[in-house]
Amino acid sequence: MPLPQGGARKRMHRRQITCDGYKREDGLWDIDAHIVDTKPFAFDNDYRGVIEPGDPLHDMWIRLTVDDELLVHDCIAVTNSSPHRICGDITPVFKNLIGERIGPGWTRRVKELVGGVNGCTHLADLIGPATTTAFQSMAGHKRLDNYDPDTKPFFIDGCHAWRSDGPQVAHYFPDHFTGEKIED
Repeated sequence: MPLPQGGARKRMHRRQITCDGYKREDGLWDIDAHIVDTKPFAFDNDYRGVIEPGDPLHDMWIRLTVDDELLVHDCIAVTNSSPHRICGDITPVFKNLIGERIGPGWTRRVKELVGGVNGCTHLADLIGPATTTAFQSMAGHKRLDNYDPDTKPFFIDGCHAWRSDGPQVAHYFPDHFTGEKIED
């Protein structure tokens, strides 16, 4: 069901984020995340001149390459369009994510390494959707019954559906279920 109709309004900005997950022949995973910002009107830009309606203000990419244990093997950032000449100069800093592991503390670590003045807000913002795309891409590859029962899967308590006291965890991961046991 779509959102309810809003009141009288005029669209001023569109942000599109797309992500694709790929299993590579070498066993690694590539997660490509793309952000495009556009305006429905023309406006002047000191760096690029007039930006026409629908032309990207931002057109940027991140590729995270990870292994099955979510260790980052590579991170490539590309800036195709930006509002300032200097924006693309920061893309090499995203290599700082190499060697980091996606898991607890990941978001904080991303902010430390490539956030604020040490990075690009738009590219750093793509890391979140890229991360969830990695999980979704790998979900069909890593069967639930392949997990070590002594190790709590990373996604438990990560959302409402996978809360540790909920029916999903009770059914698939009873060793990690924290709710009241239901008698059959």
